[in-house]
Amino acid sequence: MTGRAAPPELTVQARIPSGSNAVYRCVDADGDAWVYKPSLGERPLADFPDGTLAAREVAAYLVSVALGWDLVPETVAVSGPGGPGMAQRWIDEVPDDEAGGPDPVDVHPVDAVPDGRVPVLRGEGARGEDVVVAHTVDERVRRIALLDHVVNNADRKGGHLLVDTGGVVWAIDHGLSFHVQPKVRTVLWGWAGQALPADDLDGLRRLRTALRDADTLRLGLADLLDPAEIDALEHRVEALVEAGVFPVPGPGYPLPWPLF
Repeated sequence: MTGRAAPPELTVQARIPSGSNAVYRCVDADGDAWVYKPSLGERPLADFPDGTLAAREVAAYLVSVALGWDLVPETVAVSGPGGPGMAQRWIDEVPDDEAGGPDPVDVHPVDAVPDGRVPVLRGEGARGEDVVVAHTVDERVRRIALLDHVVNNADRKGGHLLVDTGGVVWAIDHGLSFHVQPKVRTVLWGWAGQALPADDLDGLRRLRTALRDADTLRLGLADLLDPAEIDALEHRVEALVEAGVFPVPGPGYPLPWPLF
């Protein structure tokens, strides 16, 4: 996935009511659909500077590109109908009746977890039954889990993984990322403590090289993040390469809330 020569000119079609911040479905001059999040529509947070979430989403896309994994839909900085913010390519999701299986992260009876999935949390269902939250362990979701540790994602909910009509899983909603302090909260803990595959280490090394080149990725990130946040990103990548394993959480699992 490559960047655009210029940001799209957007026309708002509808507001998306599910987000805690202002989110709109828009179309560009070619009729292509985008998700648009204006910075003025961001709810203030105690631990992230005001008006910075859109820039963090663009930064997460640039990091995904540098890794070579194409996990995040194209995301660009724009000045849209509601002011400066970000626009991300719209993902047409596969309809529920055509999905052919559970979501990448889903809830299952405790004694009926499908093959190829790993439980990360046990709880109680709406009728008091024992259930688990489990996620798939395919390569793409594994790399999304690793991306979360790279960008220090504080909000990887199950609903932030979208499956498109071709069956490809995409990672969205990275506004709460790149903090200088460790803040990873994710439902994707199924690989904790496991060795990183060689191909994943290769991607981390590509990213490390790009971060050391002041004329490419680091220059692009300088318009989006604080210098200390870029330094912290580089340190996280270096630590992952040196350790060669998925990080292990402390006591309990740092989980987002809600989970979906």
